[in-house]
Amino acid sequence: MVPKKTLKLIKSLQLKKYRYQEKLFLVEGAKSIVELLDSSLRVRTLISTSVFINQHISFIQRYSPELEIYQAEESAISSISSFKNNNAGIAVVEMPALQVPSALVGYALVLDNIRDPGNLGTIIRIADWYGISTIICSPETTDEFHPKVISASMGSFLRVVIYRTELTSYLQKAKLPIYGTLVNQGTSVHDLDFAPQGLILLGNESEGISELVKGYITNAVCIPQFGNAESLNVSIAAAVICDNMKRNATHRRVAS
Repeated sequence: MVPKKTLKLIKSLQLKKYRYQEKLFLVEGAKSIVELLDSSLRVRTLISTSVFINQHISFIQRYSPELEIYQAEESAISSISSFKNNNAGIAVVEMPALQVPSALVGYALVLDNIRDPGNLGTIIRIADWYGISTIICSPETTDEFHPKVISASMGSFLRVVIYRTELTSYLQKAKLPIYGTLVNQGTSVHDLDFAPQGLILLGNESEGISELVKGYITNAVCIPQFGNAESLNVSIAAAVICDNMKRNATHRRVAS
């Protein structure tokens, strides 16, 4: 039986205030938990069904006896989960202690005030797909430990490291090209010659890149519009930019 204090903790971790107060966050669902158990992150508590525990006992046994494991019915897990249906479990995980790196290898995404958790989670997944392992977020960007972000990332949060810092000071010190995505301004993403390393800057869903941050763009880039849509979702824009950047890098390797 799951102790009441553990249930109370899990409920509290649905809110950002308590996540950062406790330095803990939640991972929910079978796929994400399996990948989590095979990662370097420290899992403190696992509440799961007997079926899930038996299926993945080899992963679970890797942990020290300090891991708290509680068996529960699907209905009990769903009642405390942010998922409508959770037939696997919930893990309580310690937040990693991170410092913004002074140097980067390859490309990183820089996110200026991205507010929608679904967008952030999808951007993390896109970064993982294109082999980008670093994301730099402004302080105003939504919390990367939000349950919806973790869910939307589909396990990619385990492979993409997210840092938070004041973007103006970070970009001021950057010694890499900064590709800023702008609407109807700059070079078409289809024509741009991307450098071997750089930063891809993406702005807020409705307002774009803030004026203070915009001044640090070294290469303005736009996605040509061929239809009548009013705007392009920021996560879709991220995918388009990343795809063209990788295609450019592939052509450069072939040419050399």
